[in-house]
Amino acid sequence: MPLYDYAPSSGHCDQCPGRFEVMQRIADDKLTHCPRCQQACERQVSRVALGGKYSTSEAAVKSSGFTRYQKAENGVYERTAGTGGPEILYRD
Repeated sequence: MPLYDYAPSSGHCDQCPGRFEVMQRIADDKLTHCPRCQQACERQVSRVALGGKYSTSEAAVKSSGFTRYQKAENGVYERTAGTGGPEILYRD
């Protein structure tokens, strides 16, 4: 089962640590509220952890159907491998 990261929609929480992880099935609905404080929350995009026998080279990423982005500058990420998604991502 995948592990999903969640964070408060407002960006912080005064009642609990804020960010939390939940093990959920892929078919399960996203959580909308923190289980501790009931504040609205959002599921976060997390980095995929690959290691051991898995190669993270650009060719391996592309042949596996994934897309890799690399930070170009503050808040700007450029696609370096794969064909999915936009060429450039902007993050606030």
